[in-house]
Amino acid sequence: MTDTLSRTFAALADPTRRAILARLSEGEATVGELAEPFDMTFAAVSKHLRVLQDAGLVTRGRTAQYRPAQLDARPLAAASAWIGDYAKFWDDSLSALDQYLNALQQLGTDSTTDKEQDHD
Repeated sequence: MTDTLSRTFAALADPTRRAILARLSEGEATVGELAEPFDMTFAAVSKHLRVLQDAGLVTRGRTAQYRPAQLDARPLAAASAWIGDYAKFWDDSLSALDQYLNALQQLGTDSTTDKEQDHD
């Protein structure tokens, strides 16, 4: 799994890592700050950060003794573009389904009208 897109999706597969990214979208944070909402050790959060770093989604800085993490959303843009390529497929599929359902509904309306006319 060496390509960027695979690393990005692998990193996004974990809900804790997605929560960490959501927190980092608000601004940089230390491991301690990132660990606060979770029932896990700093070491566990650090492991999640390493996966995010390997995927290119997080960078770590140096501020005195702290190493705050920062979001790097560029890999997310590539993942979004890849997913976006399927938007036309879904639009076409949903349009076809809509047309089919409208045709069924029209058939149901026509048969109800025919039955009502038969009773007159």
